[in-house]
Amino acid sequence: MKNIFEFAEACLHRTDIDEKLALTHQAWQLLQSQHLSLDSDRPVLPIVNVKFPDRPQLLAPRHMPQRKLTTPDGLIAFFHAIAHVEFVAIYLAWDILYRFRGLPDQFYQDWLRVADEEAQHFALIRAHLQSMHTDYGDLPAHSGLWEHATDTADNILARLAMVPRCMEARGLDVTPAIIEKFKKLEDDTSVAILTRILTDEVGHVELGSYWFKFVCRQHGYEPEAKYRELIREYYKGGKPKGPFNREMRIIAGFSNAELDWLEN
Repeated sequence: MKNIFEFAEACLHRTDIDEKLALTHQAWQLLQSQHLSLDSDRPVLPIVNVKFPDRPQLLAPRHMPQRKLTTPDGLIAFFHAIAHVEFVAIYLAWDILYRFRGLPDQFYQDWLRVADEEAQHFALIRAHLQSMHTDYGDLPAHSGLWEHATDTADNILARLAMVPRCMEARGLDVTPAIIEKFKKLEDDTSVAILTRILTDEVGHVELGSYWFKFVCRQHGYEPEAKYRELIREYYKGGKPKGPFNREMRIIAGFSNAELDWLEN
């Protein structure tokens, strides 16, 4: 394979986890060496064709067990949940570059880099789980993450608003406090993994902000007003609940006006 959309189809429509990670890294390396075509003549297959592995079993959020980081089982459950977030994030990065065509080459290059970083995050957490004698798929996982993709499969601005600028931005709000908990537990390995993920996620949200504003300008929309409109339309429950990490969100491309609206 030498075409980015061939790689995307394989990663979205095949279920083998190790193959998905290997193909993602291979595509990124080909892009780096300028051997990856961005020609978009291949048709876009419907999002219902996307396939996930048989495991983990997916449960509604209300059926997910509560976790306490201070117990061995709670620690495993926490990192299994994070592994699932990062695994779905690989799909989300591949799907946004696969599904939405006609954008500048940089768009596809940016989201392939995100896919590669999400694959690295997943591999780090999976190895951490394996050190605790557990693998990804051994526990149930949250069923709701991919719904953001299916809900926005025909709307690039809604996808950018709901995934990088909503779901991923939530990580900027909650992860610093979790890192502090692990520091108090003197769990240096967990601190290092989560710090690496948080650092990269700031960049992912920043890319979401950049491309959201870019597409808004293309269509003549005012970005802050369009963001409010899309969150009201697509976010179940009206809009995300705080508290919000203003400092990190501003670095990642949010405006003070957007944050004021989210907080009020």
